[in-house]
Amino acid sequence: MKVKTVSVGGVKIGGRNSLALIAGPCVIESRAACLDLARRLTRLARREEIPFIFKASYDKANRSSHRAFRGPGLEKGLEILAEVKEACGVPVLTDVHSVAEVVAAGRVVDVLQIPAFLARQTDLLAAAGATRRVVNIKKGQFMSPEEMANAVAKVESGGGRRILLTERGTTFGYNNLVADMRSLPIMRGLGYPVVFDATHSVQRPGGGGDHSIGDRDWAPYLARAAVATGCDGVFVETYVNPDTALCDGPNALFLKDLKKIWAQLKAVDEVVRG
Repeated sequence: MKVKTVSVGGVKIGGRNSLALIAGPCVIESRAACLDLARRLTRLARREEIPFIFKASYDKANRSSHRAFRGPGLEKGLEILAEVKEACGVPVLTDVHSVAEVVAAGRVVDVLQIPAFLARQTDLLAAAGATRRVVNIKKGQFMSPEEMANAVAKVESGGGRRILLTERGTTFGYNNLVADMRSLPIMRGLGYPVVFDATHSVQRPGGGGDHSIGDRDWAPYLARAAVATGCDGVFVETYVNPDTALCDGPNALFLKDLKKIWAQLKAVDEVVRG
């Protein structure tokens, strides 16, 4: 199947290009921590020649509890992400939750990410497309891969033609997700690159009652399966110490393990791409 190449800040995703990495913390916890992690990831990416996009959210608006940590908010968060771009020289991705946020974030970041819970929000998708930024649509946990054709059409209706589609697991009973690898070639058949979110796919949404839990040990297995199936990028959340993270720590990877995991994924990708 013919898939477009989407270029963002020197990183090329899709087509015959090498596997790309989207990585960073779930949410910005502080300016210092965000910049430190971004620099560490950038150094790793340059040493290992990994096409890399830094990811961090300024607001996690869909937490299980209203008491959960959400981040610094739009204005302060975008200031920090702009500083990451300047300091590290890498493209940056962040979540958007409303049309107003799209306008503000579109002035700063390189990739606007539509959260899975909002993948059917017509105005949001069209507005993201209108920015002409790259738009990464996460497939809703409640959506089939075939339904993502509608999400793509909504972004295209706003003028967007640089689109990524991300698989992050499908609801499987209460507080559990399953990753159906068939969704990757199905969504890739829409003509745009596909990304596999390895760490959210092992999340157990709301499994802790007032917070989500998960099992990071399964993430490398699913990532290898996704790359073997055929994807164009892998998305992971990572921290120096995810056990102390304020958001999504149980399913996030230890930064120290990422080099080894990526070497395995790169080897699989080279076989798949021939």
